[in-house]
Amino acid sequence: MKLEGFNEYGRLKSVAVRTATAAYQSADKIETEWRTLRFHEAPKLTTANEEHETFVGMLRREGVEVITLPSEGQLTLDSIYARDALLVSPRGLILCNMGRASRNSEPEINAHFLNKHGFPLLGRVEAPGTIEGGDLIWLDATSLAVGEGPRTNAAGISQLQALVGDDVDVHVVPLPTPDHPDDVFHLMSMISPLDRNLALIYRPLMPDSFLSWLTGHGISFVDVPEEEFIPMGCNVLAIGPRDVVMLDRLPLTKERLEAAGCRVQTYKGDEISRKGEGGPTCLTRPLVRG
Repeated sequence: MKLEGFNEYGRLKSVAVRTATAAYQSADKIETEWRTLRFHEAPKLTTANEEHETFVGMLRREGVEVITLPSEGQLTLDSIYARDALLVSPRGLILCNMGRASRNSEPEINAHFLNKHGFPLLGRVEAPGTIEGGDLIWLDATSLAVGEGPRTNAAGISQLQALVGDDVDVHVVPLPTPDHPDDVFHLMSMISPLDRNLALIYRPLMPDSFLSWLTGHGISFVDVPEEEFIPMGCNVLAIGPRDVVMLDRLPLTKERLEAAGCRVQTYKGDEISRKGEGGPTCLTRPLVRG
């Protein structure tokens, strides 16, 4: 199967997810891990399953092929955030070396499963390099933004450049340091592309160099308001140009998106998103876009 559509806004055709059942597994596992992984609270397994089924149902109703990643005993609760373990590229999937070491079983498991489903593998990022999928945004097949921060380091970015080739412009975006070393702040915490020429951003954390790079690619912006940034207002999944899925209870961001011509669908993610700080982009590993 061919990986296609190297952007974050084209019509979503195929995506990989890991269900709450597969990631959370049991109440005992949740109780053992949630504090160490810095979830805000222990997710409720039954409700999490219902939320995830509803979320995936939204994608399927839009005609998206949803590939369900397997459950393995060594996976942690974080494995529900399927985007992070693999990168997509025109030449194949790239296995990450995760910035959070407890997640380092995920890349091999996910890559092996998807390779059996026909997706090609290109290579992997090795130590001392680290990289996670939430830190990468393709604007197009030759323009790639990569956040350098707590989960993705310079050595990982250097290896990524070698894998994707010199014909890809890799723009490095310095990311702020989170309050706690085990907390996550990915590039996609502060930007979500919506269309070829439009992105949702949280402007106070965007470096001027990154804003200039995006503007140079013809991109204008919708701004997330201050009060909706922490609740993940900036984490929005485009399933097509100006056609997005976002968490519920973010009315100001939703209003601004609609004013920019976006169709907005919302989902309840109290157990699968809010408690672990992973919105709809985190829950999905897009594989094929139109």
